[in-house]
Amino acid sequence: MANVGLFGRGAELGQVADFLDSARERGDVRLIWGEPGVGKSSLLAAAAESAVTSGMRVLRASGSEFEAGVSYSCLNQLLLPLIPDLDRLPPGPGEALAVALGFGVGAPPDALLVCNATLMLVRAVADDVPVVLLVDDVQWIDRASATVLGFVARRLDGSHAGLLVSARTGATSYLDRRGLEEMVVQPLDGDAAGQLVDARFPEMPQRIRQRLLDLAQGNPLALMELPSTLLGAGHSTVGPSEVVPLSERLQAMFASRVADLPEPTRRLLLLATFEGSGDVGVLRAVLGDGVGLADLAPAERLQLVRVDDATARIAFRHPLIRSAIVAMSTHEERRRAHLSLAGALQSDPQRRAWHLAAAAVGPDESVAELLEEAAHRVMLRGDAFAAIAALVRAAELSETGASRGRRLAEAAYIGAEASGAIDDARSLLLDARAAAPDAAGSLHAANAAAFLMLNGEGDVNTAHRLLVGAIETGDHGYRADDPALIEAVHTLLLLCWYSSDPAFWEPFYRALARLRPRPPQVLTMLAKTFPDPVRTAASALPLAEEVLRTLPDEADSTRIVRVGTASVYLDRLADCREPSWRLVRQGRDGGPPRRHLGALMHLCLDDFLIGRWDEAEELALEGQRICDTSGFPFFAWYFHYNRAIVAAGRGRFDEAYALADEMTHWALLRGVTAAALFAHHPRALAAMGQGDYVSAFSHAAAMSPPGVLASHVPHCTWVMFDLVEAAVRVGRTVEARAHVAAMRDAGVAALSSRMALIQAGAEVLVSDGADAVPRLAALLAEPGVERWVFDVSRVRLALGERLRRTGSPTEARRHLLAARDGFAAMGAEPWRARTQTELRASGHRQPDARPGGPDALTAQELQIAQLAASGLSNKQIAERLYLSHRTVGAHLYRIFPKLGVTSRAGLRDALSSPPRTER
Repeated sequence: MANVGLFGRGAELGQVADFLDSARERGDVRLIWGEPGVGKSSLLAAAAESAVTSGMRVLRASGSEFEAGVSYSCLNQLLLPLIPDLDRLPPGPGEALAVALGFGVGAPPDALLVCNATLMLVRAVADDVPVVLLVDDVQWIDRASATVLGFVARRLDGSHAGLLVSARTGATSYLDRRGLEEMVVQPLDGDAAGQLVDARFPEMPQRIRQRLLDLAQGNPLALMELPSTLLGAGHSTVGPSEVVPLSERLQAMFASRVADLPEPTRRLLLLATFEGSGDVGVLRAVLGDGVGLADLAPAERLQLVRVDDATARIAFRHPLIRSAIVAMSTHEERRRAHLSLAGALQSDPQRRAWHLAAAAVGPDESVAELLEEAAHRVMLRGDAFAAIAALVRAAELSETGASRGRRLAEAAYIGAEASGAIDDARSLLLDARAAAPDAAGSLHAANAAAFLMLNGEGDVNTAHRLLVGAIETGDHGYRADDPALIEAVHTLLLLCWYSSDPAFWEPFYRALARLRPRPPQVLTMLAKTFPDPVRTAASALPLAEEVLRTLPDEADSTRIVRVGTASVYLDRLADCREPSWRLVRQGRDGGPPRRHLGALMHLCLDDFLIGRWDEAEELALEGQRICDTSGFPFFAWYFHYNRAIVAAGRGRFDEAYALADEMTHWALLRGVTAAALFAHHPRALAAMGQGDYVSAFSHAAAMSPPGVLASHVPHCTWVMFDLVEAAVRVGRTVEARAHVAAMRDAGVAALSSRMALIQAGAEVLVSDGADAVPRLAALLAEPGVERWVFDVSRVRLALGERLRRTGSPTEARRHLLAARDGFAAMGAEPWRARTQTELRASGHRQPDARPGGPDALTAQELQIAQLAASGLSNKQIAERLYLSHRTVGAHLYRIFPKLGVTSRAGLRDALSSPPRTER
């Protein structure tokens, strides 16, 4: 049974295998129950395949609604292959069974004679070779066949035959189930449903995948049938409470129990379907005083819906029942339902707008305006897809070409910037230009076009020219309350940053200065902290404190990401971690990929600084996958960078250089100078780890020359220490001191505790005086500074080296030991090895206790070590042992010293060698 390709059915397949074994040895009968489409037929098919493989004979039949009135029609299907064996029966039973099956002529046979004849035939055939009878959809078999099967089922004990039948939950059947062992097939759980979808539809976008899982609720047939509808929807104008169309098979499956409901019940279910939230209060408001929900009773008795008395909410047994109800309604019934609900939702303008839009039969500007307002409100919550749907429907209801074009252009911008619906965005932009050719230069259209260029050819220069032209020729009057203008200025900021050219920033600063009465708060913060922080960020520190205090309660996903961006060079990403994780979880649940990517970028950067390198690598790979599958290829370079700096820090130098080269080759062709500059950081870090200080100096200086903190190259602050240390080690002391002087003159220490630490560490590297060491030691003792694990460890290493050379070995060892522990915690092996060498030079002696081999490990540590030695990654080990990958990493860091190894490569030998004994 293990070879049968069914996801999440291990337990059920095990039960089927047990049934077949039992049937072969002593006879057995089982009844499989389950909802329509849950996979009963697949289990019967698996049973048939396994039975044939094991040498059993398989007889199959299935019930049919259209043959339920034909006596013995199911028995005819089942026993047809045994017609040649009828002569093995005595004349009386043989003739009776032949007549019942339609192969003989005579008076209708006695039912008991047919039952006995069937039992005799099955047992006789089973004496030659074990037999299994499989009957699907037993709720539809005819009464006569059901009588025979029930008779046979209770008399197979001691034979070599088995009977396995399936039926729908809640369906009536002529089969007497008394005494039959039952097996209930439940819907697939979330993991199994996801595996099925990923196997059959590997390229499905995450948002649609989540929608599919939500709708199907683990029903395998729905998981297989719905994708064609969902994938073909495009930028659907279906409102938030609407339902998806069903395929013919799904329609038949879910509509069968709705069709016989009374008309008033179906009308009430239609209202409940469109209402969406299940609020009984809304339904009562629609129906009016004194009417009540009595008409719901027939649906409740059939368990199609359930009313929770405690919460006063209606819940459908399965989401697709709603789709069946809509499919069975008329146009006028649907329109009246929407109008009734709109009248009851005066206090909820967003939902009211959608119901009015669904009821509209032609252009209606007032409803279009309501929908446009609703789009802006849902966009504040980060629901880009709902905003696009609302704007597209608003465009359809627009009464003028200009209004239609403007709304389509805004939908195109949201599609290109936030949702990843790139093809839809292009289509919407074309529609916008067709609707209003004179508005082709509108800000939303220009914004959309700029993002489409980035995620197409990645042409930063052209996108910059287009957007600057749209801003400077627009009729917005530079009003700071114009959303399209503010979005355009934010996009312009990013385009300028990608270029890393001070000249590109001039139009941005010009537009910023013209905004009236003043730029929005977050834009002001961004303008000071992101483009050129070494010159302007200090003045924004009070504003940053004010903005960051608002983040815990912030619901606007766009604002969360932008505040995170504004916090990068202030080293305040810690304040953004919780909101960023919120966006990541939303993205994983099908939310807009652009905000998901922005949050991942910020978490990766912070993870690198605070030493959470396992998480940084995992999140960077997640970001890269999203870029590859969600229409945002431009942003993949961010995640190449994050992977590269961790690889460099951990000594995977070839990987770091390869990723950096990939960034450079991609960036230079597109004018993305920022990415090309970023690529020098992992190269510098890798060269430092290899002891190639000449190359390290060259790469750090490529980002910003020695003695200069380059204008509008903010990331040069991340290689300041590399440049100074590399310069000192190759004897370029003048350049090293000039760079420290530039850091001091720029006041980078005021930006954050990390910048203060780096500046103080760099001063120790170049200073001949005695005052630099106490200043650095005091900084290292300040609360919170240990958060910067990598930088603190590097600075402690440099300080320890200085102290050892100046005759303070005891103090040197204190800092070196702390540095070694920090590097070990991150898996920064080149730095740990260098620190270990320095410790030996300082006179530090290793403890006499030697590694104890496998016996020194706990049971769980031994299990993790064995899996790691076999080549499994932390993530694979975590999945196998039901742990988090971070827990696995923490265990490995404890395991390495116990076994006397420094990396995974040494685990196999350490585990296979006997423990050393103490002397």
